[in-house]
Amino acid sequence: MKFYVNKEYLATNIEYPRRFTSEKLMKSSIIVLFSIFLFLLLFKPFGVYDPELRMHYLLICFFHSFAPAIVLYIYFMALNYFRRRKGVFHWTLLKEYAHIGIVLILMGLVSFLMRDMLYYNPDNWSWRYFFEEIRNCLVAGIFFYFFLRLSTFYIESKKGSPSVLEFIPITPSEEREIDEPQISISTQVRQDDFQLDIEGLLFVKADGNYIELTLLKSEQIITEVKRISLTQFENQLSAYPNIFRCHRAFLVNMFKIEKVTGNSQGYLLSFRETDLKVPVSRRQTDSFNACYQALNNK
Repeated sequence: MKFYVNKEYLATNIEYPRRFTSEKLMKSSIIVLFSIFLFLLLFKPFGVYDPELRMHYLLICFFHSFAPAIVLYIYFMALNYFRRRKGVFHWTLLKEYAHIGIVLILMGLVSFLMRDMLYYNPDNWSWRYFFEEIRNCLVAGIFFYFFLRLSTFYIESKKGSPSVLEFIPITPSEEREIDEPQISISTQVRQDDFQLDIEGLLFVKADGNYIELTLLKSEQIITEVKRISLTQFENQLSAYPNIFRCHRAFLVNMFKIEKVTGNSQGYLLSFRETDLKVPVSRRQTDSFNACYQALNNK
């Protein structure tokens, strides 16, 4: 199934991340502290020369992890203060990346200022170590940021949060054009038989022994209720592979889908013509992907 990362999303206003709010910031700072501490303790990155150490390496690991946690906490507490003062505060992923970059540079600056306290080295105040500390914080910080973001994404997806992946809509080609857009649908009661405009069909929702059709007619969204079960209706559309049973209560026209957001519990389908959304159950996600691939490769 083809997906692409929505680049416009980077500059789109989004909700301010909870991990940076005043209520969650302490927790985020503690996670940063312990993550960096374990990393430094286990891997000893960036070359550790024991004769230069003023104290036990365990304490140096603590200071090098405690300082970034404090910088993160103070920076975003200050940012939250100005957010409250300003009232309206727009947040985008690009802003987040910029703020994280500033935080990492500040962390590098603090690490540089701590050198005399941690190391015996006559060049502690040299430009070389100034740029080295900032470089190390940027390299390690970017790694940790994206590692924590991926971890957060996984946890949120388990809770049902939508991802930032978008579906590439299927554009029907000439070969996919329907020869008979108006088809006859038979019901159990002859007088309830009806004609269906298959090209205008967006999706169908089950309602007991009835179905609710959502259709696009003359640039308007309309809803029609018909007395027929969803399964009976689906069986009569078996010749149309673009009509897919995405949920026990929904059929969808694959050609009308504009966007798909997804998580571990399933997908959510959106349409250009309406704000209504249709779910794809977890059980049907693989079949949905296969149907998409088959239609897209024709």
